[in-house]
Amino acid sequence: METNLPENSPSCGREDTEAVFDANPSSDQTDRLPKENVGEDDRNVDDEEIVQGEVTASSGPVSDPHLEYLKISENIDEFLSSLPSNTDDDNENENVVPVQIPHELIETFLDHLVEAKLSKLEGAAQWGDPDEDLSFLEAVHRISNLTKSLRQLKLDSHGSQIFNRIGGIHQRAMSFLEEEFRFLLEESRTTESDTKGRQDQHLQMESESTGDMINFPGYPDDVVSSMNKMAKEMISGGYESECFQVYMAARSNELEESLHKQLGFEKHSIDEVQRMQWESLEREIATWIKAFKQCATLYFSGEKTLAEAVFSDHPSISASLFGNLTRGVLIQLLDFAEGVAMTKQRSAEKLFKFLDMYENLRDLMPSMESLFEGECGDDLKTEINLARCRLGETAILMFCDLENSIKFDTGKTPVPGGAVHPLTRYSMNYLKYACEYKDTLEQVFREHSKIERADSIDRPQYLEDETQSLNNQNETQSRSPFSAQLMRVMELLDSNLEGKAKLYKDVALSNIFMMNNGRYILQKIKGSAEIHGLMGDTWCRKRSSDMRQYHKNYQRETWNKLLGCLNHEGLNVNGKVVKPVLKERFKSFNQMFDEIHKTQSTWVVSDEQLQSELRVSISAVVIPAYRSFLGRFSQYLQAGRQTEKYVKFQPEDIEDCIDKLFEGNPASTARKRP
Repeated sequence: METNLPENSPSCGREDTEAVFDANPSSDQTDRLPKENVGEDDRNVDDEEIVQGEVTASSGPVSDPHLEYLKISENIDEFLSSLPSNTDDDNENENVVPVQIPHELIETFLDHLVEAKLSKLEGAAQWGDPDEDLSFLEAVHRISNLTKSLRQLKLDSHGSQIFNRIGGIHQRAMSFLEEEFRFLLEESRTTESDTKGRQDQHLQMESESTGDMINFPGYPDDVVSSMNKMAKEMISGGYESECFQVYMAARSNELEESLHKQLGFEKHSIDEVQRMQWESLEREIATWIKAFKQCATLYFSGEKTLAEAVFSDHPSISASLFGNLTRGVLIQLLDFAEGVAMTKQRSAEKLFKFLDMYENLRDLMPSMESLFEGECGDDLKTEINLARCRLGETAILMFCDLENSIKFDTGKTPVPGGAVHPLTRYSMNYLKYACEYKDTLEQVFREHSKIERADSIDRPQYLEDETQSLNNQNETQSRSPFSAQLMRVMELLDSNLEGKAKLYKDVALSNIFMMNNGRYILQKIKGSAEIHGLMGDTWCRKRSSDMRQYHKNYQRETWNKLLGCLNHEGLNVNGKVVKPVLKERFKSFNQMFDEIHKTQSTWVVSDEQLQSELRVSISAVVIPAYRSFLGRFSQYLQAGRQTEKYVKFQPEDIEDCIDKLFEGNPASTARKRP
């Protein structure tokens, strides 16, 4: 795994240290103190004085090991503070003499304090005692300072031996810290048995903050504090590269494992995504949405907090490590989104999964912006926006495919009974569902309105026709891009339905078909505040007006012809009723009503309100006219067989028959009540 480590870090690692340990001090080193500052009587440090005079007090030896450690450590610090802070190799001074190294003090420090502590810790099961750990880290810090300080001095052979020994102990201590750092990263997370159960529950929660979410990454505060101290010493001691590699490897593995085991997200290449069957891709999209949301709201913020805590003394380092760690995961997620946007499976009904992904990228962008900073952050934000734009472009193409499905639905088989056409149901349910994404689709069409298909060349004429049909130019011009697109779909649907209505040989049935479909469309629009708001009251009023016209056409084609049988014209000649004509009128009425009842009982009007409106309007026209005709002329028929032959229906019979129309059930010839 490649790891982009922070720049401008200390350069001394294991290899550099070993090289220094094996090198003999060169004769041209210039790290010396001026003679006038260091003399025989005023040396800052002397072996015998420090070891015998200071470690051992005049009243007797110091018997407490802790006090002895403190005293020797204090003397080491005094020695380090006495050394020159920097040297200039270009200004060699012949009067500089080598610094007097307190050999015995350093040997005592190495033998009884550092190596003893290191051996004890190496034999322990794990990093544990806070006091011992702190004491060891302080000792390692002094070893690092001794290494850096003595490297700048001109040493004699004895000093070089001590320097090499210090280097060996320093490397051993850093290796120990490296292993302990790795152990804490990999093995010290919270592992309560119910962690996964709690996490599964929280994954379903929508939360503005992560305060109510699970503890991620799950390290106790004391462990984070220990890692912070270790990292500080490793960086100070020139082992920053090892420190960063251990941290990156451990946290990268943990983050990948969290995505895979806890969220179920699998890494897929763009090509793999494009080759997926829709059923598999649909499941993966749902997993991706969950994973992206968790990364943006929990995982990435947790990683940033951890990096800032462990490397609190090095903000640039923590930012670099966090950026490198999360970039790989984020690129995996964005590659999946890009693969989805490029898939060839773009049928209209799959739009909504794409919009869900688009919304996640859009809505979680503020969280991402607060996490990523600097040039790395700008690059990642660009990648996120690019993935969102590609999904938006694909969503437009998918929505526009609905136009194609309407335009090219050229089936020549009429729907039985003039019922609602499947195309109408599909289109309206699709649009109703799409309008639940109204704000998102408005944004998509607004931001990507430049994307037009080749078959949209007639758009200006469409807009002109729309303006004329609505008789409201200002309203049309003020429509949003998605609203205009929705209007276009509705116009295409109307045109298609008008063509399908012509497939019926019975003009009355054509009007029933248009009423059924028109009422279905109107009810769907009125039942959805979102789609109603987009279509507007003007459009709904026009649709209602169209419905009334279809109703009138139906009445004219069916019942007005029946009422012609009840016409009084031609029945009276010279003030007398012409019975043959009267009998023919009754006979024609009976035959025509029987046929209408038989035929239109098989027609379908599924909307109960429309069904009731039709029946009421038919009854209001037919029954009064028939009752009047029957009351006036039935007396001219001879009672008995003649009356039964020509008067088949009473007004109540007509009403019962009308109440059975439009149920979609075949009916026998209407019969007179017994």
